[in-house]
Amino acid sequence: MTSSVLGSVTLGFEPIWNQKRQCTGVRLFVASDSSSAVDARHLLEAISKLWPDTAPTLLLNVQSFDLLGDLLNHLPENGIWLEISDAALGHQALTGIIRQANQRGWHLVWSGQDGHAPPPHSASLFHKTLRTLTPQEALMALHASQRPTSPSPVLAGCLYQGLASQALVDHALDRQSIWGVVGWPVDEILHSHRLQQIQPSRLHIRALLKAQDNDASLEALENLLGEEPLLTHRFLRYANSAHFGARREINTIRQGLMVMGYTQLRTWLMEQISTGQDDPNLAPIRTSMVLRGHLMEHLCEAGIENELRREVFLCGIFSQLDLLLGEHLGAAIHRLPLSGRITSAVVGQTGPYAAWLAVASALESSNTRMIREVCKAHGMPADEVNRALLRTLAAL
Repeated sequence: MTSSVLGSVTLGFEPIWNQKRQCTGVRLFVASDSSSAVDARHLLEAISKLWPDTAPTLLLNVQSFDLLGDLLNHLPENGIWLEISDAALGHQALTGIIRQANQRGWHLVWSGQDGHAPPPHSASLFHKTLRTLTPQEALMALHASQRPTSPSPVLAGCLYQGLASQALVDHALDRQSIWGVVGWPVDEILHSHRLQQIQPSRLHIRALLKAQDNDASLEALENLLGEEPLLTHRFLRYANSAHFGARREINTIRQGLMVMGYTQLRTWLMEQISTGQDDPNLAPIRTSMVLRGHLMEHLCEAGIENELRREVFLCGIFSQLDLLLGEHLGAAIHRLPLSGRITSAVVGQTGPYAAWLAVASALESSNTRMIREVCKAHGMPADEVNRALLRTLAAL
């Protein structure tokens, strides 16, 4: 039963970022298939089976009151929280169930309209609150960020969504010590770098050098290098440059590492440190790009060859390369001797990897109807997609 229940729901997701700009949780949007009832107990079992204790906190945003009520009637699973909207709190059939779920041990998270808070008589039911600032509150928070003595409407320990600027994110996470930011102001943060080229993470380069010092395996270095999309792009460009003098085209990280060797890799990494960048607000953008690459890997057929799997991962992380390079995606991709399968998917949305890229991109959303349609259009069963998504997110 647990192997098929994932086929009766559609999932989407949104990361939750903490003060270290790391993914501390995932908001998982859950929509039931209207054609069949969902067994809540088996759904919880299926999710928890794929969600180990080491995974980030999982916040379920259930888009059906019926399914939400059924979930609340079961014992909670470790690391899984339930979001309770103001509308659900006011739903007559759910009022008593929500109170019982709190007594049962569920970690409940309230969410509501901009500027709202949970009703005083219900506030004690909730482990956390997910809040949204009104435009006026956002202005007050920006004012407070510039004047440390000014009061702020941002409350410590809460979650916030819709923080539209880098200044608000910094204020909320660094000064007000909120629990996490749902979503990330990608466009505004990238706009702040418009006058200077974004560089690879200096912290990541140092991690690679440390891994070398610890005699890390080739596979470990390959995985670690692949976690920094801009550094990966620069590495492949260098590996195929006239300066390096490779005898054949190098189109994967592993090929480059095998040809370059540890000594030359270290020399190249030391050269990158001087131009590396330490802006922590770029970390969620990089992480999201890598997450898409890993999701595409999990969406692949289980029997795919390792070399092709590495290609699929590169396809995922390079599909948003224009965000960091500040140039047209086609130009950035065509400067590398990548497989035609990658280029076709990223630039033309065609070829064997296009379906995986389309589905992986769609899953980064709360629009479960659109996700369902994209999966159906590409002939990808819901249970396989959902299992791939949960495995990818759990590894964060």
